[in-house]
Order: sequence, then C-alpha cells, then structure tokens
Amino acid sequence: MTLSLIAAVLGAVLYGVGSILQALAVRRAAGLSALRQPLYIAGLACDGAAWVASLLALNALPLFTVQAVLAGSLAVAVLLARIFLAAVLRTIDIVAVVVIVVALAVLALAAGPDPAGAGDLVSGGFKAAMLAALVALVVAAVLTYRRGSGIWFAVLAGLASSGAAISARAAHLAMPSGPLELVRTAAQPLVWAIVGFGVLTAVAYARSLERAAVGPATAVLSVVDVLVPAGIGLVVLNDVVRGGWAPAAVVATAAALVACVVLAMSPAEEKVQGLAAVAA
Repeated sequence: MTLSLIAAVLGAVLYGVGSILQALAVRRAAGLSALRQPLYIAGLACDGAAWVASLLALNALPLFTVQAVLAGSLAVAVLLARIFLAAVLRTIDIVAVVVIVVALAVLALAAGPDPAGAGDLVSGGFKAAMLAALVALVVAAVLTYRRGSGIWFAVLAGLASSGAAISARAAHLAMPSGPLELVRTAAQPLVWAIVGFGVLTAVAYARSLERAAVGPATAVLSVVDVLVPAGIGLVVLNDVVRGGWAPAAVVATAAALVACVVLAMSPAEEKVQGLAAVAA
C-alpha cells in the first residue's frame, strides 16, 4: 500500500508539473506551433507518466484516496505557477493548499487494507456496463458537441475520467512480465474502456475550456472525478475504509473538494490552464 500511495502522490506531482511545462511552452510559441516546443512535449510526457502512476496506485488503494490525491495536482500547479509564471497567490490559496495536504494525509490513513482484489469482484456484467457507459458518453458528446455548454462538457470530462479510474481499479492491472502477458492484458475489455475513457476525457475537457471559464470547468471536473469513483468504489468494488475512520474520511474528502474548487478559481490556476488552452 505504501508504494501505491507514493505512486498516487507522484502522479499528482507529475500532473501539476506537466501543466506548468505546457503553459511555459505556450508562452514561447502560440497555437499549434507550441506542440513542437520541447517543454510542451515534456509536459505531455509528464501527463503520460502521471497516468501510469495512477494506474499503479489503483492496484492497492481505494478509489476515494487515489482520486482525491490526484485532484491535489491543482495545489502543485498553483504553487509552481507562483514560481515560474509569476502568478498571483492569494492568502486563501495558501490556506487551500494546506487543507489539501492535511486532507490527503487523513485519506491516506483512512484507506483500509486492499480486499481480495477488485478484479476478482467484477463480473462480465460489470465489464459490459463499463463499455456501455463509454458508448453512452461518446454518443452524448457527439450529439451535444456543437451546442453543449462548457460546464456540460466539464461534467462529461469528469464522468469519462471517473470511468477510466473505475475501470483501472476493477481491472487490477499488473506490469506485464513478457510479450504474451502484455497481449493478454491488452485484450481485456476493461483496458479498452480505460483507453476510450481517457481519450474522451481529453476531448471533452478541451471542449469545456473553449466554452467556459477555466476555473468553473476545472472545479466541476475535479468534483465529479472524486465523488463518482469514490461512490462506485465503496458500493461496487468493495473499497475499504479503516475501522473507525469513516467520519474522518468523509470530512477529509469534503475539505479536499472545497479546497480544490478554491484553487481551480485561483488566478494562478486560471493563468496555467488559460495559457495551456491556447495550444489546444
């Protein structure tokens, strides 16, 4: 569990660093030319590494812990924006960062022992349901792409990101030890779902930034991306809260979400995401 917690924290840090690198790249070259900037490519590499780290974390930690930790990437981005982008950091932002750190520490302590394996608990029906959910979200995105609001697409992005996290937790993925095992892993329906949900998350979030302010869009995505997987993990996948820690976990989750919303509305975060969106 300790290694999984380290992987979750590493994922949050890498997501935050990736946002800053992309924002710095956009400062040097606007539009599609920013995609050729080494800093932008490095930022995408950080995002990819963060995604892999989150998959490793989901092997042994409850969804409510992993998703809350990953949402803490907002704190990383805001702090780095103050250093590298000369962004304004309000007193309330500093308080929010402290709240997130404390809340995530509580959630780490509240995580119970991993059950027999979430992958052993899911049926063929669950896998079919996840693929059906992916298809439904894709259809919804296509039908509303022209007229949907930015907040609507932020919700879609949050649901898609939730689907990827839930699928990863249910798949209980392990690092393949050889080519044959790699093929078997790639053939799992839940692996297809993870990839599909990931692509949809990127598309829907990019669309939300085109039609809504960065702060509200990011806040909505963060809230959905914590609450939905946490509920599914506890109800369906037998995620465990340590005995006697349930009240503390609820309070910590609520505090972390409020702090994430505050940081999403921060001028520092607006500056990071606003610059990065220029290249999209």
